Amino acid sequence: MDGIHDLGGMSGFGAVNVERGEPVFHQTWEGRVFGLNALGVAVLTAYNVDEYRHSVERMDPVHYLAASYYERMLTGIATLLVEKGVVTHAELEARAGGRFPISRPVAPSRSIDVSPRESARFAVGDTAVVRDIHPAGHTRVPRYVRGKRGVVVHVAPRFSFPDAAAHGSPLRLEHTYHVQFQAAELWAEAAASNEVVIVDLWDSYLEVGS
Repeated sequence: MDGIHDLGGMSGFGAVNVERGEPVFHQTWEGRVFGLNALGVAVLTAYNVDEYRHSVERMDPVHYLAASYYERMLTGIATLLVEKGVVTHAELEARAGGRFPISRPVAPSRSIDVSPRESARFAVGDTAVVRDIHPAGHTRVPRYVRGKRGVVVHVAPRFSFPDAAAHGSPLRLEHTYHVQFQAAELWAEAAASNEVVIVDLWDSYLEVGS
């Protein structure tokens, strides 16, 4: 989905403030939320990591921008637990003593072909063009590379296709590629001539380039 979470290439948000010696957790509750997410994915297998990412993407944009990293994580976890029937939204708000915002409902995902793909379509040195897709559901292809041309610099092992996994589709393993883009291909005249960007992309995101 095209949402506020996909900020790559956007401007106007100001400088990124780097906190020197920043702790992993600023407050105790943040560590608990991190532990809850690990428990939900790895131990209880209540949801997978792609479902979690999509739950955060579905946050109200105003809430997303105002929330801290771990507040977004908490919202995503709570949303999934409500959607999976573990707790109700009313129970969360009763426990919180007030309003407890959760993410928006899941939008229908595009049809996913789950047939296996044993061989990689691309080899190192091949030119690939990123498909210009705008799915309503989850995707891991950044907006700033869609429609852009790059060169495959590494072929990685097959990995779970997130666009399917985030919506409960059967496991689909796809080859992933490290695709190198010239900065000028992405940013035109604003780019430095000697810079490149390398993005990891799944097979289904790519078309053969000439």
